[in-house]
Amino acid sequence: MPIIFKNLDRRTGNKHPLLCSSESIQRNFWRYNPHQTLLIVVLLIVVTAAAPLARADDPVAAQHGMVVTSEPLASEAGLEILRRGGNAVDAAVAVGFALAVTYPFAGNIGGGGFMLIRMASGKSVVIDYREEAPGAASRNMYLDSHGNLIPQASIVGALAVGVPGTVAGLALAEREYGKLGLAKVMAPAIRLARKGFPVSYWFSQSLKDHQNLLSRFPNSNRIFLRNGRLYEPGEIFRQQKLARTLAQIARHGPSVFYEGSIARDIVQTEKRLGGIMTLADLAYYQAKVRQPLVGHFRGYAVLSAPPPSSGGVALIEMLNILDPLNLGQLDSYDSMHLIVEAMRRAYADRAAYLGDADFVSVPVQGLISEPYAAKLRDEILHSKPDAPISAGPAAEYESHHTTHFCVIDAQGNAVSNTYTLNNGYGSGVTVDRAGFLLNDEMDDFASKPGSPNMFGLIQGEANAIAPHKRPLSSMTPTIVLENNQPRLIAGSPGGGTIPNTVLEVILNALVYKMDILRAVTEPRFHHQWMPDVLYLERQGFSADTVQKLLEAGYKLGWVNSIGECEAIEVDPKTGWRFGVADPRGYGKAVGY
Repeated sequence: MPIIFKNLDRRTGNKHPLLCSSESIQRNFWRYNPHQTLLIVVLLIVVTAAAPLARADDPVAAQHGMVVTSEPLASEAGLEILRRGGNAVDAAVAVGFALAVTYPFAGNIGGGGFMLIRMASGKSVVIDYREEAPGAASRNMYLDSHGNLIPQASIVGALAVGVPGTVAGLALAEREYGKLGLAKVMAPAIRLARKGFPVSYWFSQSLKDHQNLLSRFPNSNRIFLRNGRLYEPGEIFRQQKLARTLAQIARHGPSVFYEGSIARDIVQTEKRLGGIMTLADLAYYQAKVRQPLVGHFRGYAVLSAPPPSSGGVALIEMLNILDPLNLGQLDSYDSMHLIVEAMRRAYADRAAYLGDADFVSVPVQGLISEPYAAKLRDEILHSKPDAPISAGPAAEYESHHTTHFCVIDAQGNAVSNTYTLNNGYGSGVTVDRAGFLLNDEMDDFASKPGSPNMFGLIQGEANAIAPHKRPLSSMTPTIVLENNQPRLIAGSPGGGTIPNTVLEVILNALVYKMDILRAVTEPRFHHQWMPDVLYLERQGFSADTVQKLLEAGYKLGWVNSIGECEAIEVDPKTGWRFGVADPRGYGKAVGY
């Protein structure tokens, strides 16, 4: 049985997970102890020669508020707002804008995402600020005259851009659930853009690794690459145009972005570079308030995002399948087999059924129903591991780059937010006079239904391109409740790997009773139905488990890292908050 050796490194770009980069080679997550062997039976692993991925320190602990993001300065911005009397939503909005300054790889005001809010009062909402297709978008816009996909047409440049949702979504969250107002929560981001910040080693390497994309567009080349004179670690990176843009939004609200001078800047840039977005498209855009999906797993309530995100549906479907199984009583191979088979079926259903529920009929309640899970579970228990599968009859039961951050405040208000430009640095296009990057989110549609996108995900008819439609997402912002109080807040970047990353962290914490640091840092695996490959992180799997997987018929692919989960755990007895920024990235947990 073949073994596939590839590299899954989200830092090379969320939508190019299998391409090697110099940066991924430089990064060394795994720490070895030649004098000690750890034998740990967890959901998938027996570690024999390498200790599990871990930091030397414990999770960050705090009694009151906690912020965990992918970038340290953004974490500090969120904590600043909490200390100034803001609630979790205020802090989350501050983080969202700060990441647009300090983490342009994925942080943005030119992209979109999903914010899951759970207020201490018990009210829960999802703010869907996913990007939309422009009004002139069409089903076959990325196909040539022979019906073949035009290389990079949906990935690079102005034609790849969906109507941005981040500003509308963050402003809506602040208006409805925050306390301080946009001007105050955006102050840290404006300061970071205007005064600048020291370039980290990672940021300098990231810009170097993305020269080919950014150098194709004069504004991006000038701002991020200094026309070839690349930033070195420690140099100050200032963005005066972005500072002015953020100050306008803080002063005038989202209307200036969607109907005012910033909107005109976006459209002018789009037109100059061959895009199709219009002023009418921007004026038409609205962030939408949706109800979270709610699942139940071993006494916990699991809140996550509904369509057009596929993440919540896939996560709850998999948890339902696994709920009654005694994973902790099985050896590593048997546990892993059951989880992998749940993944395969959830991703097959994703391809068949999921899309923007405002445009197509999505059998959400069927997919997350317990009877449907029981059917799939029975199928798993009575079939061979290498048996081919297809989407199940879910309707019968009906009644790529990304970053994540988590916040909880002293009152227990909690936010789990995932947002994206899609690929690293998005489309590569920086808006004239405004200084921010635009997304390449159109690739998340099924440019050619039945063909994989650049993340290898098969896209079905439900996700075909249509004007003003929102593309399917894998984002999985999640909050787990115990006795109606937040217990876990989690999410991850990683394109199609996101639901599985969140699943594994939840299982580690709730089934295997790991502390949140162990739950986040344990080695991961990923299967997404197609391609039919089980990807394993390179360290942490025993030779015996690997051999059993091969003998069972699984095709294995070895990868450097899967996902980058940012998470907060709340001790239900003491109320202490414990935060972890995944060591696979360069983030930071801060609290007080």
